[in-house]
Amino acid sequence: KVLIEVHPSIRIPRTYKRFSGLIVQLLHKMKIKAGTSSTTLMKVIKNPFSQHLPPGTRVYGMSCEGQMYSPFGLANSLIPSDPSTQLPPVCFVIGAMASGHVTVEDHPYIEKMIGVSEYPLSGAAAISRILGGIEHHWGIV
Repeated sequence: KVLIEVHPSIRIPRTYKRFSGLIVQLLHKMKIKAGTSSTTLMKVIKNPFSQHLPPGTRVYGMSCEGQMYSPFGLANSLIPSDPSTQLPPVCFVIGAMASGHVTVEDHPYIEKMIGVSEYPLSGAAAISRILGGIEHHWGIV
């Protein structure tokens, strides 16, 4: 298992061929730098994932077998009403893999398993639901 840190300014290639070439280059060189600057856009980092989280981060695993929430209910119960509030950060572990699902046994740092659908969702669909609930909670249109 490889853990990859991604810089916010990276533009992911649109085609699979270019994306796979980028990942191959990353795995060989262990990092990808921007062509015009010294900014590291992607790099392989050491496991475990939990050592890279800020102290006090609340970690929740996403699964269709976890406690069900509506996207808005999830945001209301886990996310502060004001984004500038000094509460501990929240992290969602979403299993975007071909088969299987996220479990507490595989990820012992997860506090609780939660879900936003009783059906298995793609990673993109799960993220869309979570962020839609947070946008609604914060009044972002």
